[in-house]
Amino acid sequence: MKRLRVGVIYGGRSGEHEVSLASAAAVFAHLDRHRYEPVPIRIEKDGRWALAERAPSAMSAAEVIEHARLEAGRAPRLAREVHLMARPSDEPLLSIDRTDRRGAVDRGDGGGAVVQSMGLDVVFPVLHGPYGEDGTVQGLLELANLPYVGCGVLASAVGMDKGMMKVVFAQHGLPQVDYAVVLRSEWARNRAGVRAALLARLPAPLFVKPANLGSSVGISKVHDAGELDAALDLAAGFDRKIVVEAGVPNAREIECAVLGNDTPEASMAGEVVPSREFYDYEAKYLDEGSKTIIPADLTAAQLAEVQRLSRAAFLAIDGTGLARVDFLLCRDDGRLYLNEVNTLPGFTTISMYSKLWEASGVSYPALIDRLIELAMERHAAKQQLRTSVL
Repeated sequence: MKRLRVGVIYGGRSGEHEVSLASAAAVFAHLDRHRYEPVPIRIEKDGRWALAERAPSAMSAAEVIEHARLEAGRAPRLAREVHLMARPSDEPLLSIDRTDRRGAVDRGDGGGAVVQSMGLDVVFPVLHGPYGEDGTVQGLLELANLPYVGCGVLASAVGMDKGMMKVVFAQHGLPQVDYAVVLRSEWARNRAGVRAALLARLPAPLFVKPANLGSSVGISKVHDAGELDAALDLAAGFDRKIVVEAGVPNAREIECAVLGNDTPEASMAGEVVPSREFYDYEAKYLDEGSKTIIPADLTAAQLAEVQRLSRAAFLAIDGTGLARVDFLLCRDDGRLYLNEVNTLPGFTTISMYSKLWEASGVSYPALIDRLIELAMERHAAKQQLRTSVL
């Protein structure tokens, strides 16, 4: 049987670059070489695309982050030219030339390898955050007419933008906390007015987040009015749009994994117990004190509701392939609040998404197989659609 050529795209321009490298390393390590031929395609932090000489191997985000800190300031390696081929014409849709450190184009006659065609059968984007999880890469792959794992352009864009996600959730009647959206330009122009409006509408504690980022980058917990300005300034450094949410008192953090296309399945639920006051970037990737509990200690009714809402949230944003859905459960009154949908969640063997499916009877290699099958199924269905009235 012919092996499928799988282009694994990883890295990216977002603040979650290192987390993506760890996720990609796990995918490469577990792709069945009898069924797949993996092709490592790395996007550097400056946006350059490279056909990597070797796939990433460190499957711990903490290890990748520490290595990145040691490598900071060193000159990057040269990239090899990458062509994405539009199917079925096999004409280059996108070409990224190899350049030297002075920016001069290497045409391939100086001993450097040039890739003329990758001939990919399917693409597995393992990208987290903006410029990868937000529909941008998905749009490129749609133009190239290539099957790809995960959500499409719309679901990826809505899933990345926490403000728009909340609008969609509200339209579908899904339970969520009170919130407000602030533009960075508005905050810069009228700090006193924005501050007063937020404090009048949303009593502390509050959570302040960049609208388009993940892994808790740029998020602050605001305990009182004196902490609000710094939190807004931090979030504004990462995005033009800021989401401010009311805190859930005495909350538990519950997560559920979704897998499928039009009829998605929901996994067993898990609970995150952060080592810090909330599950920030340090607690997620660098502090070993955080732990996960799978399965979460929920009643049968609570689990059923988590799974129902997970499927509903996934379908609300028109999700396909995979997503992790996060909730806040108030210990005091038992109310469940939908927090967000992550359309390309962390994907190492110890990430919550894969661990939830493992606990639900789906191994990591089988999960990869299923995601690729879903990508091929979705692409085949799209090829049946008419693109012309003539």
